[in-house]
Amino acid sequence: MFDARKFVERKVEEIRKLVGDEKVLAAVSGGVDSTTAAALAFKALGPDQIRVIFIDTGFMRKGEPQWVKEVLKDVMPVEIINASERFYEAVKGLKDAEEKRKAFREVFYKVLSEEARRWGAQWLVQGTTAPDWIETTGGIKTQHNVLEQLGINVREKWGFKLLEPLVDLYKDEVRAVARELGLPEEIASRQPFPGPGLLVRIPGEVTEEKLSVLKEATHIAEKELERYGPSQYFAVIWEERLGEKILDVPETYVFEGLRATGVKGDIRAYGPVALVRAPEEEAYRAWKEIVQKRNDVTHVVWDVASRESGRYVIALRAVSTDNFMTADVVKIPRRELEEIAEKIMSALPQVKRVVYDVTPKPPATIEYE
Repeated sequence: MFDARKFVERKVEEIRKLVGDEKVLAAVSGGVDSTTAAALAFKALGPDQIRVIFIDTGFMRKGEPQWVKEVLKDVMPVEIINASERFYEAVKGLKDAEEKRKAFREVFYKVLSEEARRWGAQWLVQGTTAPDWIETTGGIKTQHNVLEQLGINVREKWGFKLLEPLVDLYKDEVRAVARELGLPEEIASRQPFPGPGLLVRIPGEVTEEKLSVLKEATHIAEKELERYGPSQYFAVIWEERLGEKILDVPETYVFEGLRATGVKGDIRAYGPVALVRAPEEEAYRAWKEIVQKRNDVTHVVWDVASRESGRYVIALRAVSTDNFMTADVVKIPRRELEEIAEKIMSALPQVKRVVYDVTPKPPATIEYE
């Protein structure tokens, strides 16, 4: 059984011996992984040796940077670095999921490199965990914080060495460490938020309007879905372009020009998203038949509500999981999904359709990109 107290004691000593009297930079995103890694290093080294920053990429949730700084004020000081314009320019015009992730990574570490030089830091602390490097080295999707495991010479490229104290842990173990370190429960139990943020929830090309609509939809979706107790829950946006019908029973279509990331066996898949119209008792099992019919489909979404006006689809996703390597869909009654859809569509006239993702992991990944 994992012993969080012994893990913290061991890692604190390891960090002190490894770092010596050199300076350290830690980047937090507000998620449990990065925040726990930073808090562990902060406990080991103290404020004179470590600087903790939050990089505002522009792809964060509403009010995220300020919320993170406030909630951690009694644990460690956090400095906000606004680099949103740089990130948006780097991904503008890109459509492929991996291209966007890699462009994001380049800017992310360039900003970190600049801040490390400003602080005189020789080390960077980051919250890489076991699922991150397993998915990246397995070719499923490039996690922005997986570097040395891919053979990237971090010191040569960016001028710092990596400190990854959580690299062998899974999510439940990270949460136990967070509580042992005394992090606020709203951090320790918080659902994961991807490093690239909302970028990976805008499959296809990113636009300012999509990002703006998604931020508001995310605010509503998280508030409404939280009560079902999922491990991870969020909203996704894409342009409404319903394409060919691929099944009559259940009635199923694919979206034109839309691809999302999945996993087939241990191999990355990048394929269409299918829309199914079916009664509630059929909807949650329809994905099996659809994927058998079109084995390139990576996500299946259930049609919840639509209208004539608007141009975007908002997909809701809620899953339960212990380790984030596999995940089950949280089954929410249609009537309650329709109520959530009504709130989203009332607040956002740009939204034409609201759907619910009924695909487990595998064959889908939890995120869309």
